[in-house]
Amino acid sequence: MYAIIQTGGKQFTVTEGQEIFVEKLAGEAGETITLDEVLFVGGDDAKVGAPFVDGASVEAEIVKHGRGKKVVTYRYHRRKDSHRKQGHRQPYTKLMIKAINA
Repeated sequence: MYAIIQTGGKQFTVTEGQEIFVEKLAGEAGETITLDEVLFVGGDDAKVGAPFVDGASVEAEIVKHGRGKKVVTYRYHRRKDSHRKQGHRQPYTKLMIKAINA
């Protein structure tokens, strides 16, 4: 069985036992959270939501929080003595999918 969930403005296809990286969520490592925005549940009996499947949820455990690799942005205008360098590291949460409740 698999499900398509929405979190952090993005959609993910998940199965039980899978680890995914999502936008940072509130909670400590080791806590169990419930994701209620389930768009689709697939398997023997597929359910499609409009936009979400009623009564469906995905239980996940927070494995860790972290920050991604640095992305460097650089703006440069030739002959203007103008440049700007800026770095950014996006925070993330690593989740372990425990159960898909349809």
